[in-house]
Amino acid sequence: MAKSKGTADDDVVTIKKYANRRLYDTERSCYITLDDLGAMVRDGREFRVVDAKSGEDITHNVLTQIIMDTETRGETLLPVSFLRQLIGMYGDKMQAMVPQYLEASMAAFRKNQQDVRAAFEGALGANPLAELTRRNMEMFQQAAGAFIPGASKAKDAEIAALKAEIAELKAELAGKK
Repeated sequence: MAKSKGTADDDVVTIKKYANRRLYDTERSCYITLDDLGAMVRDGREFRVVDAKSGEDITHNVLTQIIMDTETRGETLLPVSFLRQLIGMYGDKMQAMVPQYLEASMAAFRKNQQDVRAAFEGALGANPLAELTRRNMEMFQQAAGAFIPGASKAKDAEIAALKAEIAELKAELAGKK
């Protein structure tokens, strides 16, 4: 029943949130839970959540609540250092740029994730894993530099060690061909 991403507005399900905190799926005509909404996100199903009384779009708040509930259950995805940095960006002069940066970073991460899956599923032709590793290292270095000025200098030794480890892995992969 999951529909593809990039659907038309007609395919966006409206979820009504009532004062008693219950969520009503207008497409299926039934009450649902935050876990159900999380499953809809993972399935790529588009929805918007509106306050049943005022009609205000509260999708952002509900998605944030899903993340909080998931993190509280011990399924942590967001490291404390990242959360501190994110909170520190509120009120900063660069605050307006953060959402676009995070969206672009997540899109790049998703693309790399798909590329890695494709590499494992397909033939390991001209060592695509090495290229993906190189691109991932560059992306993570750029991300660290954007959030922590001087981070690249402080982490030079660690980066050099990681590069050496990557070179060893490349050599192992080349030897297995």
